[in-house]
Amino acid sequence: MQTVTVSEQGQVIIPIDIRKQLGITAGSQLNLILDNAGFRVEVKQPIQPTRAEDGYGLLVCKQPGERHLADFDVAQAMRDSQ
Repeated sequence: MQTVTVSEQGQVIIPIDIRKQLGITAGSQLNLILDNAGFRVEVKQPIQPTRAEDGYGLLVCKQPGERHLADFDVAQAMRDSQ
């Protein structure tokens, strides 16, 4: 456990070894969660950008024959799969 001091503006400096272990860099966001003993801090995980390939196989088209993406209505396929 490491002890830090709160500044007059309510700021604390997170020791570098902790920042490195948790991957905290400039601009990282932290969640402060109140609990019975005080509060805890969790690193807010950024939303990772997705790629078209990440959705491969989520929708299945059972129409026979040659298909082209331009002819495929994703919204309709999602409605049909429910």
